[in-house]
Amino acid sequence: MLVFQNDYSEGAHPAILKRLAETNMEQLPGYGTDHYCEAAQEKIRQACACPQAQVRFISGGTQTNQLVIDTMLQPYEGVVAAESGHVNVHEAGAIEATGHKVLTLPQHDGLIDAGELREYCETFYADGNHEHMVFPGMVYISHPTEYGTLYTKAQLEAIAGVCHEYHMPLFIDGARLGYGLVASGTDVTLPDIARIADVFYIGGTKVGALFGEAVVFTKGNMPKHITAQIKQHGALMAKGWLMGLQFDTLFTDGLYTRIARNADEMADRIREALRAKGYRMVYENTTNQIFVVLDHATIDRLEREVRLGFMERYDDNHTVMRICTSWATTAESVGRLIDSL
Repeated sequence: MLVFQNDYSEGAHPAILKRLAETNMEQLPGYGTDHYCEAAQEKIRQACACPQAQVRFISGGTQTNQLVIDTMLQPYEGVVAAESGHVNVHEAGAIEATGHKVLTLPQHDGLIDAGELREYCETFYADGNHEHMVFPGMVYISHPTEYGTLYTKAQLEAIAGVCHEYHMPLFIDGARLGYGLVASGTDVTLPDIARIADVFYIGGTKVGALFGEAVVFTKGNMPKHITAQIKQHGALMAKGWLMGLQFDTLFTDGLYTRIARNADEMADRIREALRAKGYRMVYENTTNQIFVVLDHATIDRLEREVRLGFMERYDDNHTVMRICTSWATTAESVGRLIDSL
């Protein structure tokens, strides 16, 4: 079977596995206090051009989202997100389980609009009963979005401007950040993300690591006693060096962006073939996720050879399916997929 279901089907980049094997019998202190974590944190600060950044490694994306949102909000605050945002749709109520509501805005191909965000805040504070309501306390966005689309630098700056006006931190989910940073046509760099966001994370699980995300607090705003809070959320690994070593490897000699570029280039080849064959794509983007409308007969035919991801029902006879490439996708597998379309 060809697997284009997601971008975390493979284990880890061989360079990471090599270093894990080489250091396997090293005896290291736990909970992220080792020299590999320290080295990775410094490399991330340099890559972000943000020397004051505070970096911690968390075991997974949902754990990171829950931790950041819960520890940075007051008990009476919620987090503003797109209707399609991961924290609203695909995290099993993890945010609500901490007592914080997800406050949704309309999505436009996965993006939120700064003007609509401002209008939401203006309407909230104009309500004479707002003291009895859930306050908008943070804004959450994904880059790339859940639909593989990207914000421009101007859009991010506009959203951040509204956030600062209403004293809300801007949190950027970067589960697939690598694929966004190297996408064709983007004008957003990692230093831009660090400058604009109050907190964001660099995804490892979906971009070459076995597991792990690097959460970056950019404004000296890391919550107090963060280690205790990470542990309380069940996201503190005793063998923290496993994540530190992986990110140290990913941020050596540009490996992170180099392997991310492969996924985008392979996706571009598939998009070109889909257009040539007359398929309809729902969202136009240049990252590693492709959303294509397929009739059910075509889905049945393809799924004899290809594992695809279900996205949503389109109509009675069609479904939106996701084709997802990864850092490990090969030209051979892409060629076989194109032949089967």
